[in-house]
Amino acid sequence: MKLKAIFLFAFFICCGYAVQAQTTITVSADDKAVNPTISKYIYSHFAEHLGHGIYEGFYVGDTSHIPNTYGIRNDVIAALKKMKIAALRWPGGCFADTYHWKDGVGPKDKRPAIINKWWGGTVEDNSFGTNEFLNMCELLGAEPYISGNVGSGSVQELSDWVNYVSSDSKNPMSDLRKANGRDKPWKVKFWGIGNEAWGCGGNMTPEYYSNEFRKYSTFMTNWSNDNRIFRVASGANSDDYNWTETLMKNIPQSLIEGIALHHYAIIDWGHKSSATKYTEREYFATMKSALYMDTLVTRHSAIMDKYDPKKKIALIVDEWGGWYDVEPGTNPGFLYQQNTMRDAMIAGTTLNIFNNHCDRVRMANLAQCINVLQAVILTKGDKMILTPTYYVMEMYNVHQNATLVPVAVKSDDYVLGNEKLPAISASASRDKDGVVHISLVNIDPDHVHKIALNLDGKTFTGVNGRLLASASVNDYNSFDNPGKIQPVEFKGAVLKGNGINVTLPSASVVVLTLK
Repeated sequence: MKLKAIFLFAFFICCGYAVQAQTTITVSADDKAVNPTISKYIYSHFAEHLGHGIYEGFYVGDTSHIPNTYGIRNDVIAALKKMKIAALRWPGGCFADTYHWKDGVGPKDKRPAIINKWWGGTVEDNSFGTNEFLNMCELLGAEPYISGNVGSGSVQELSDWVNYVSSDSKNPMSDLRKANGRDKPWKVKFWGIGNEAWGCGGNMTPEYYSNEFRKYSTFMTNWSNDNRIFRVASGANSDDYNWTETLMKNIPQSLIEGIALHHYAIIDWGHKSSATKYTEREYFATMKSALYMDTLVTRHSAIMDKYDPKKKIALIVDEWGGWYDVEPGTNPGFLYQQNTMRDAMIAGTTLNIFNNHCDRVRMANLAQCINVLQAVILTKGDKMILTPTYYVMEMYNVHQNATLVPVAVKSDDYVLGNEKLPAISASASRDKDGVVHISLVNIDPDHVHKIALNLDGKTFTGVNGRLLASASVNDYNSFDNPGKIQPVEFKGAVLKGNGINVTLPSASVVVLTLK
């Protein structure tokens, strides 16, 4: 009798474990539900004058043997257009608050050189400036997002910059633009008022910066903001909630359209780990930091809701991504790192977080676009490779300007030692044609996870998908093997009635299309 009782107890424990081991996701796909739009600007990027991000990355000059248009690499243009880059932030970063834009316009042989004090102490010859950047954005079909110099600049300097790039009327700055070969203004919408004012942008207090922002914002436009400038305040460093509270309390809503947030998935600033030769413990710590983005967005949004319940002011996460030790033998100030499947995990989970918070998060800028930090493109001479992060961004572009479809995730765990994280991340959207896309990420590097997708509110007749995965989470695309990791057809989803059974490989990203 005792043996039978023990057997039954063990049986029920096993059954319970089997039930818990399957992740369940409920997708509320009712076409009649009113939900927010996932802004395409969540899929934006960042290009700072740092290392080989601009020079030898985007820009090779119009005399280069590398095929280019106005000095911009043609292969880079094609890749970013396919990825559907939405907006590009420039010129920094820390560099922005030492950058004086008039040094970078006019004849290139007359532009003064400066020292890039933040990134390697290299000489910046200013051959890539405002005209080059804005013309490049036109080639890319991307909206420019300019970071203005508050730390070492002046109100007049920023006001002049706005007139140079956007003014239709006759004035000294529009005349200067025309003299430099551009008759029609670019009409730049997005402007950052300084960068990291709490740190490299001036080591300001939030109270002091609030007043500086009010002053700069006032002189960038007129009383009614007729030119519809989208002014973004330099926001908090990760979990500095007091910074957000102070800005929201002290800045009138008539002067601000967005507030920034910066957070990097990092283990420790003193020990960031190798970009490729990391342990599972380091991988776990990185993912824990990446997933913390959900807490940050939730809490900063709650503070913003107190002062702005109608959500008029956007949360702009204009720096995010993984940050590791630089590649051996490279300049420490250039922040060049390889890009593995770990970065694909960061990208997939973070974009899911932004999608699910799209009522408040309306722009995000991955740091950075080429050859710096979590880049989507790496270049070496005339060679170019697309990273795992690139492919996640390209797969996820189906969510751009689509309607959010709410998901409720009850995830199984990724367990390492005594710690655990949710293994599965998800977000979903419905495009203008009624097609539903579901993006799924399994961060567990060792285990396949089975998912029961419950489709609530609509019946579908077919499902297909794309998969990004590799044999090891440490794998990456190299210049010797540039195609090692790229999306393939996903065959692990089976539509059954009002649900889908999904078998998600370890350390993988999947985007499903439901029709």
